[in-house]
Amino acid sequence: MGQLQERYKNYREPQKYMAAGVYPYFRAITSKQGTEVEMEGHKVLMFGSNAYTGLTGDQRVIDAAKAALDKYGSGCAGSRFLNGTLDLHVQLEKELAEFVGKDEALCFSTGFSVNQGVLAMVVGRNDYIICDDRDHASIVDGRRLSFATQLHYKHNDMEDLERVIQKLPHDAVKLIVVDGVFSMEGDLAKLPEIVELKHKYNCSIMVDEAHGIGVFGRNGRGVCDYFGLTNEVDLIMGTFSKSLASIGGFIASDSDTINFLKHSCRTYIFSASDTPAATAAAMEALHILQQEPERLEALWDVTRYALTRFREEGFEIGDTESPIIPLYVRDIEKTFAVTKAAFEAGVFINPVIPPACAPQDTLVRFALMANHTKEQVEYGVQALKKVFVELGIIK
Repeated sequence: MGQLQERYKNYREPQKYMAAGVYPYFRAITSKQGTEVEMEGHKVLMFGSNAYTGLTGDQRVIDAAKAALDKYGSGCAGSRFLNGTLDLHVQLEKELAEFVGKDEALCFSTGFSVNQGVLAMVVGRNDYIICDDRDHASIVDGRRLSFATQLHYKHNDMEDLERVIQKLPHDAVKLIVVDGVFSMEGDLAKLPEIVELKHKYNCSIMVDEAHGIGVFGRNGRGVCDYFGLTNEVDLIMGTFSKSLASIGGFIASDSDTINFLKHSCRTYIFSASDTPAATAAAMEALHILQQEPERLEALWDVTRYALTRFREEGFEIGDTESPIIPLYVRDIEKTFAVTKAAFEAGVFINPVIPPACAPQDTLVRFALMANHTKEQVEYGVQALKKVFVELGIIK
């Protein structure tokens, strides 16, 4: 047995939960992603998806992807830098830049690779990168690849952020990186206060809009638009794998910054470009998002209903202001037990345990789509209440 095999032969944490019958990961879905999905031979309500706009099963999106597959084939067989740029990529970048209010945009093959690559390049030696404690893992990995000095502040604590940045050289490049909507807790970044600190201490700002686009702002333009602060944010990042019903991601900024990233960002230059089908699907979803404001209205109508009902039933849901509703359990074993019992009752939810949260903050994540009905939400609330009461989490 080699050294690596010797090292990992005793890693059996997943097997412990498998033996207990509560292992919650890699559960196979055998249907389209929608408000109901087929799993293990029966239907369950899907409250574990990031498809906030409900477009993953929309026939218009599917048809756009099929048409691109027929015209361009299954892949581009190269990076954007060389042979992998399609007119579809160029058009989508133009539309995304206009949508989020920036000069230009670059499309990547995943959202993770956007943060990982951009943060590794835009700041370097003698610069500083400052992150919220609860920023997404892709931001954490991106900052680790940078040669900049890495700093962080307590989640949404503006006094702590000011404490961190007031010690830094005024003329140094200082990039504050923050999730617009925090993906597990559902609360928003305090962008107005961050912008005030930007001006006070000569900083720059990057906002990850992965969970903001399609949810907040005019026609779902995101949290930056929601606060009316698009022009104050230097870099806006987004993904296609949530509201845009596809896979991929983008960064949007001023022309000079995009020109630099286009010719230096390693995860852009050395990755194969996004597939024609994925690109066309994202573009069609973007069109629908702008043409159907009622979709956003429906999402917020069902979100307000769910937030009210969970609070009425005594769940602890923290400071969420979004379709992401954390139901705090605060115990790893019970978090897995809740997930299993909910599934058996016909409700799919996601468990959130370390390293996605602190050990004392474990939760199950209940997320909404624009096409969820209030009846579906009510079923979910009642099923989860029964489980939470039986496990002694709420009264």
